[in-house]
Amino acid sequence: MNKIILIPIMVLFVLPFLGTTQKVSSILPRTIVTTDGELDDVDSFIRMLLYSNEYKVEGLIISSSQWHYKGDGKGTKFISEMEMTKNLYGERTELRWPGEQWIYDLVDAYGKVYPSLIKHSRNYPTHQYLRSLIRIGNIDFEGEMEKDTPGSDFIKQKLLDDDMSPLYLQVWGGTNTIARALKSIEDQYKNTSDWKSIYDKVCKKAIIYAILDQDATYRKYISVQWPDVKIYYNASQFWVFAYFWKRAIPQAFHPYLEGKFMGDNIIHHHGPLTAMYYSYGDGNPPKGEIDDIYSSMEKAKNNMWGSFGQYDFISEGDSPAFLHLVNVGLDNLEHPEFGGWGGRLIRSEVQPNRWEDGPKAADYNPFSDSMDLAYAQSRWIPALQNDFAARADWCVMDYKDANHAPTIVVKGGNKRTGKAGASIDVRFKLTDPDKNKVSTKLWQYVEVGTGKGKVEIFSKRNTLATIVLPKEARPGDTYHIIVEGTDNGIPALTRYQRLVITMK
Repeated sequence: MNKIILIPIMVLFVLPFLGTTQKVSSILPRTIVTTDGELDDVDSFIRMLLYSNEYKVEGLIISSSQWHYKGDGKGTKFISEMEMTKNLYGERTELRWPGEQWIYDLVDAYGKVYPSLIKHSRNYPTHQYLRSLIRIGNIDFEGEMEKDTPGSDFIKQKLLDDDMSPLYLQVWGGTNTIARALKSIEDQYKNTSDWKSIYDKVCKKAIIYAILDQDATYRKYISVQWPDVKIYYNASQFWVFAYFWKRAIPQAFHPYLEGKFMGDNIIHHHGPLTAMYYSYGDGNPPKGEIDDIYSSMEKAKNNMWGSFGQYDFISEGDSPAFLHLVNVGLDNLEHPEFGGWGGRLIRSEVQPNRWEDGPKAADYNPFSDSMDLAYAQSRWIPALQNDFAARADWCVMDYKDANHAPTIVVKGGNKRTGKAGASIDVRFKLTDPDKNKVSTKLWQYVEVGTGKGKVEIFSKRNTLATIVLPKEARPGDTYHIIVEGTDNGIPALTRYQRLVITMK
């Protein structure tokens, strides 16, 4: 964008919020979504749109992956670099390509519910603005990054703009369009006097949130030529929201993903956007699928991922990438190791710009009485699904008829110091926009703190608790206490505050 031309800049800023009067927060995280259009991307995209008031969407880019590519239209044959895809599909001229129209259709359906959504938050962008952000990236083949595309050019422009706030690049498919944008920047500046400043600028602002490696471009290019670009890499916890969910989350949480909940609270009677949500046995074959194993009840009951009922959740494997951006009070945005609605990622000891899940990000699962690689994500399922149901209600309900989340404020601040064995009183203020009653509980996020031992928590009343620190605590140890507030509205909604106590 040319920063000298003032009028287009002003138009771009106000366009997402035409017809609204509330000033939009300037601190919303910036994000670009790249997606290959798989059915789980469609479902993630629907949820993402319903949360688009929580972050500043700056790009919607269609890309390819090891599972989905368009082909070049010339009959060129391609074999995947990824072993699983290579073994499954062999040589192809295209693979399970869903087309590009789906993203326009979803944004248009969002436009139909937008007049209702803005009654609940004036931060929702218009569908015209979202449509203006759609670009086609590198889609011909898995990992193709040889040529510039409208999508890669768009990402390049954003990486080079003058806004130095973090830019979260969500990767729902392959990283190839992002890789092409970075390669184009490298080609333009590598042999110039500006290269160091350009490299530093891009590395300072770009944060990639990747769901698996779905092509080889991060490993072969980005990590090699741009090692200082931060990456949040989710390879285990995303399964809670993916096809494998029945085996990844506790049985007690299954009802939140089963057809009764999904059908009644989200898919049906909530407007045209959620009506497009793919679910088991819905009679809606996913576009581009070679073998539709989802839309008929016969195949749903005898599915490779398990036995499913009608309207059961299929997959939203990419949703953690944007759920990480939603501020629910857990202070995880700049601290992925703290854990939040997007899961919990630990900084790599060998690659300091990489945060990842795996054994070190495992949380204790009280249902299985064991450490669980996925529980850092699955522990939030009830709150996440109730919140999704509330957003679906916003599509069709007036403000007075729907529920909205409470707010918690910890009096005296969220960072405290203490001594071993000492007691700390914690007071907090609760407010609810719908005048609902808010119940609180405090719990220790044991895996996130560095101190040994468990704190004792005594709730004296709904807005006051006493925390007794372990006697074995040492100076510098930290203890994370989550203050969780849930209202009694329908559906019940939950928000949090995180209290971090450092030993002195």
